[in-house]
Amino acid sequence: MTGSDSAQNQASPRRVLLKLSGEAFGGGEVGIDVQVVKRVAKEIVQAVQGGVQVAIVVGGGNFFRGAELSQAGIERSRGDYMGMLGTVMNCLALQDFLEQDGQATRVQTAITMGQVAEPYIPLKAIRHLEKGRVVIFGAGSGMPYFSTDTVSIQRALEIHCVEVLMGKNGVDGVYTADPHKQASARMFTNLSYQRALVDNLAVMDAAALSMARDNDMPIRVFGLEGEGNVTGALKGQRLGTLVHGGPDRTL
Repeated sequence: MTGSDSAQNQASPRRVLLKLSGEAFGGGEVGIDVQVVKRVAKEIVQAVQGGVQVAIVVGGGNFFRGAELSQAGIERSRGDYMGMLGTVMNCLALQDFLEQDGQATRVQTAITMGQVAEPYIPLKAIRHLEKGRVVIFGAGSGMPYFSTDTVSIQRALEIHCVEVLMGKNGVDGVYTADPHKQASARMFTNLSYQRALVDNLAVMDAAALSMARDNDMPIRVFGLEGEGNVTGALKGQRLGTLVHGGPDRTL
């Protein structure tokens, strides 16, 4: 590598994928909590203005969950498709608030719906990011039985992100036990993929975590509630818990 190549690599902008759950959009309720989405949008804009390239995967649990609909009697794959449509509603809401703040945004979906979004095309997504646009991925993978956690890792790998950021409600990282039930629970600052899988810690589903481990994609789990947390995580602050291939550390 030449000196000029090295300098160019060092100057490359930070590109990350932010995973937002449907529960975050709904504030724990069915539907969309406008104030929560507005705040998250403003913090995303601040990071983009600081030079960060931001892609987002949105869940749909505030509207539909395929597994829960299946338990209620709806055929599982059809329930999953309903959940995918719920994610698109969240995408459009976030896009609207981002654009109200002057941030150019594109929604790409895994299910074709040309009147409201572009189809998911990785190279086009990368080009949008390079032009300073936020890209929001909706409709999951376009296939039933795949979670938006898995889609987050897959999209991050395909568009060459350096990190996946998991914004959580009600918790500021990954703990040795449920901190709401055990006062002695300690938060990990660093957590290995293997321990997260073996101990079944609440990071993301096992398929997504295995994909991250197999492709060495770091995951940072942080709390959404703190003012400025979204901007800080996007910019690379060491918030919450870093899940990676290294050793475990707790506070």
